Amino acid sequence: MVGPGSPARGELFVGDDAAILRPLVGQVVVSTDVAVAGVHLDLSLFSVTDLGYKAVAAALSDLAAMGALARALVLAVTSPPGTDLEALHEGVAAAAAASGCPVVGGDLSRGGELAVAVTVIGECPGAGAVRRSGARAGDRLFVTGPLGRSAAGLRRRRAGAGLDDPAVLAHRRPRPLLAEGRAARGAGAHAMMDLSDGLGIDLHRLADASGVGFSLTSVPVAEGATADESISGGEDYELLVAAPDGRRLAEVFAARGLPAPIEVGEVVADVATRTLAGRPLERRGFEHRL
Repeated sequence: MVGPGSPARGELFVGDDAAILRPLVGQVVVSTDVAVAGVHLDLSLFSVTDLGYKAVAAALSDLAAMGALARALVLAVTSPPGTDLEALHEGVAAAAAASGCPVVGGDLSRGGELAVAVTVIGECPGAGAVRRSGARAGDRLFVTGPLGRSAAGLRRRRAGAGLDDPAVLAHRRPRPLLAEGRAARGAGAHAMMDLSDGLGIDLHRLADASGVGFSLTSVPVAEGATADESISGGEDYELLVAAPDGRRLAEVFAARGLPAPIEVGEVVADVATRTLAGRPLERRGFEHRL
């Protein structure tokens, strides 16, 4: 379950009380996500392997949102007796391999419900990480792809669609956009975040953190999704980017073989201006509550 690659000289992954990594370059970026069976994935519709995959992908998406290079991850699993841990670890290893990020350690404990906590470690050389608080009036707003596909996938799966349905696949096997995040950082993005809870709430969060408003012209809707799912569906893990130079952004993405981000609007100075096609965009999406 180590994931891609082997430890470099002087490094140690799994097998001791703690992992040892080479010194990281620039800023060190760390994030933790928890995926709970029945909350973050319905195991009557999806597999334990999918839960492991999704737990890792969601955590790595936080590194993508900062423009970081993923260096390593550790996980902690609590599970009731009878859980197919091998299947869970297959999903973890598959997501780690797909993202080029090794699993360097972890822990396992018996618990009343299945939960996977993933801590990811990344690095941001040079000017450092892109935060959600840096958007400035005049910046253009972009997303890295159409929205609503994950919510549409869950809806379709509940209606009987197969696991290989493209929308269903987007829900159970999301792709953290690590290369896109680094490209946006390299292109001089002022602010960025991943759309895990829905554009209708995450864009407000970026605006709140930056002390700005926004004016959206349109929202790109993924094939098979509804307009409402594209705004408030969540779990798309596309990146929301505020950048001063759309041409530069497109050039850097193209140079790295990535699809050009989609322009959706602009940042404005008036914090009270928060509109879509001239109408107020209400704050709606997934809210974390205990």
